[in-house]
Amino acid sequence: MGKAEYSGAEQLLITADGVGSNGSRNRLWKYELQRFSDETGLAIAVCHFPPGTSKWNKIEHRMFSHITKNWRGRPLTSHEVIVNLIANTTNDAGLNINAAQDSGEYLTGIKIPDQAMKGLKLEKHEFHGEWNYSIHPR
Repeated sequence: MGKAEYSGAEQLLITADGVGSNGSRNRLWKYELQRFSDETGLAIAVCHFPPGTSKWNKIEHRMFSHITKNWRGRPLTSHEVIVNLIANTTNDAGLNINAAQDSGEYLTGIKIPDQAMKGLKLEKHEFHGEWNYSIHPR
């Protein structure tokens, strides 16, 4: 969808939590972003929320109360029920949520060696480079 809508884009900005699978210290996250940048030709700027502040995510902050109102009083009996309740949430301004369950299986314990990390075209930003950086196509 994004490629069709923004066919002239040269950059992508990602705001992400500071911990978890897309955390600022996660080597696999950065390695896979480099692969995506190489594949698409997009420069990717990543700005992680500081530790303990993931609720600063504007969309999550704006929509969470609407999601909880939407499923209030309904038993959350399966992943399908939860995803459907989230996907059918809107706010008064008409903002809708798209949600789908990802039933894929993912390997755990993947280690990215130091040599692979040295091959990343990663540029730390001047302000908090440990949380904010850009990855450029190689």
